[in-house]
Amino acid sequence: MEKPTKHVKRHIRTGDTVKVLSGNSRGRTGKVTSVVTEKNRAIVEGLNIVSRHVKPSAANPNGGIDKREAGIHISNLMLVDPATGEATRTGRKRDEKGKLQRYSKKTGEIIKTA
Repeated sequence: MEKPTKHVKRHIRTGDTVKVLSGNSRGRTGKVTSVVTEKNRAIVEGLNIVSRHVKPSAANPNGGIDKREAGIHISNLMLVDPATGEATRTGRKRDEKGKLQRYSKKTGEIIKTA
């Protein structure tokens, strides 16, 4: 029997623009296409490209080598502030309606979600 997973808020969401802090794609930026919460990884458009060897099948009779994006651990990603275009740490604070919002620790501005 598996342990129930605890719901953890993450600083990265789908649709965010992020900067890679370490790894082969270090220093490059891209848009997050999906977040794998079970593994704490995010798939970033155009970054961390890996080669997958595909066996021949009915849909792909020749098989071959398929290039695709692999996940990057979210600890290696930093959110790019849409207002300034610079990477920033994020925090959470309540807005006027009492809802938790992400904000940039560099500028103090609330980050609008897509």
